[in-house]
Amino acid sequence: MLKVSHLSVGFERHIVLEDISFEVQPGETLAVIGPNGAGKTVLFRTLLGLHPYQGKIEWQPGVKIGYVPQRFSLTPDLPLTVREFLQLKSRNPREIEEELTGVGFEKGFLKHPLGVLSTGQQQRVLIAWALLGKPNLLLFDEPTSGVDPAGDETIYHLLHKLQTQRGLTIILISHELQIVFQHATKVLCLNKTTMCYGPPRQALDTTTLAKLFRVETKHHQGEHRD
Repeated sequence: MLKVSHLSVGFERHIVLEDISFEVQPGETLAVIGPNGAGKTVLFRTLLGLHPYQGKIEWQPGVKIGYVPQRFSLTPDLPLTVREFLQLKSRNPREIEEELTGVGFEKGFLKHPLGVLSTGQQQRVLIAWALLGKPNLLLFDEPTSGVDPAGDETIYHLLHKLQTQRGLTIILISHELQIVFQHATKVLCLNKTTMCYGPPRQALDTTTLAKLFRVETKHHQGEHRD
């Protein structure tokens, strides 16, 4: 589905990603993990063609990509309903209703104003948006960012259900190791370069995790001392 070889990304003289290589097979779930500032979102944006890069990004011919961003900040008085938002991507009423019910909402939910929805509800609407057009690969930048802990597992359960029903391939960014072990077939550990890659139970040993997150740990310790 996707093969990335020796990928490097930089802005001016600042290297953000260096010599990243990995593969994703059809039907797999690849979790991308790493500390803040490791280049995870830059990797996604590069895969979407939004940043120049060196190396190779090879997509399977005919692949269709759906993307769910990390944050979706809206004002409560935004004059846009769920239906109107989804119509920005598809004018097919049947497809819109199908994808909305696919993420767990009734058709009547289409009339709700987008700005008054909870974070979890907005996330489901974004997933419905990503599914419009019938993609076969989904990119999720932290699917549960800002969602309450009780809703985390619900979102991941939904993703797993959609993957099973539709034969989807999923690449997601996550900070939750429990979710990585539970749902991912492969994990890519990033901190500007590749720190580990492979099945989670083989790649994520104690030594690797300590190296991967030591910068973030020191940062938090410094904050605590202040």
